[in-house]
Amino acid sequence: MGARTKARKRALDVLYAAEVRREDPVAALDRAIAEGEGPTNDYTAQLVRGVVEHQSRIDELLASYAEGWSLERMPAVDRNVLRLGVLEILFVTDVPDAVAVTEAMNLVRDLSTDESPAFVNGVLGGILRNRPAV
Repeated sequence: MGARTKARKRALDVLYAAEVRREDPVAALDRAIAEGEGPTNDYTAQLVRGVVEHQSRIDELLASYAEGWSLERMPAVDRNVLRLGVLEILFVTDVPDAVAVTEAMNLVRDLSTDESPAFVNGVLGGILRNRPAV
């Protein structure tokens, strides 16, 4: 498993845990770093901080492209994987779009429902086809 793949998984862990605990993700990240629980890869912190910084725009896009699904109705894993995917597609310039989508699909394939990869692929594909302004 590559370093960025591990960083994405760790970022998802932080985002998911923060949501479950109703905690600010950056505070959760900073606490994990302070307590020596990682992350050891700077890309994890970049992803978590990026999702928080751009969350209102990311969630707006997800609400628009996830036809028939509100953000609240999505499984928490899917919602946070989609946030990471949209962040990488629209705000991280050194990650190819295909890599962002593939990595997102791999995360939900391993951690969510059987229907999640198709759902994530559809939402991210719609965003890619229409490449909204950020």
